[in-house]
Amino acid sequence: MQTPFSLRIFVADGDPDGLRIVDKSNWIGKALVFPRALLPQVKARPELAQTGVYLLLGPRPDGEGDMLYVGEGDPIRPRLESHYAQKDFWTRAIGFTTTTAGQLNKAHVQFLESRLIALARAAKRMPLDNANQPAEPSLSEADRADMEVFLGHMLGMLPVLGVHAFEQAPKAPAAKSGPVLTCKGKGVQATGYEASQGFVVRAGSQAVADTVPSMALHVRGMFDLRQELIGNGVLGLQGGLYQFTQDYSFSSPSTAAAVVLGRSANGRIEWKAA
Repeated sequence: MQTPFSLRIFVADGDPDGLRIVDKSNWIGKALVFPRALLPQVKARPELAQTGVYLLLGPRPDGEGDMLYVGEGDPIRPRLESHYAQKDFWTRAIGFTTTTAGQLNKAHVQFLESRLIALARAAKRMPLDNANQPAEPSLSEADRADMEVFLGHMLGMLPVLGVHAFEQAPKAPAAKSGPVLTCKGKGVQATGYEASQGFVVRAGSQAVADTVPSMALHVRGMFDLRQELIGNGVLGLQGGLYQFTQDYSFSSPSTAAAVVLGRSANGRIEWKAA
């Protein structure tokens, strides 16, 4: 059961698109959210002189949507300054530190970085700019438990801040979700349902082997997404058809139907109840 929580968002410079400092009820951490252009001003803040973990987000160079970089710093500031000079893709940053300096150490943030990268790779919702999977540092049992709690608070906040890269599709429809729906066509059948994350296609659902020629021309974003899902293993070839190897959340029923059927599709028509 999910626990309700409150966030307090402080707009530090009065600009809703500028620096925002986000606190969560009953948590020792805080988040700083800001656009890349403000780093020269934001870097003077005391929070960035602390040890922490951070996310960089921006448009991917090879298709629609965003890509992500996960990093850690002890402290954060020099790492962000380095990325400001050397990484071009990112347009916004989210840094996580604590309300009181010294509550996180280098091993803590290395653990958080490793877990976040592993979660993003498992969810496969956004491409990562990280080249490698860092190993988890050695932590005491108590420290590991504390960092899992810290991570849980971060993961609860991130969707509210517009970051869904770490969310796994729910294992089953929630009681408040709609019915399980079916999409059929061209000898394939898929099942899915609407959830808070979007439209979830269930593992084992089928997708056509080939798209219609017009898909790449007229709905390029959906075509590219389908190719990405084939490339990262969400869609695996089985007996001449593709099959979903895991539950996967799409932004809309239409996107889900287009990937399944290999053509432009109206998801409100293609997904049907019994």
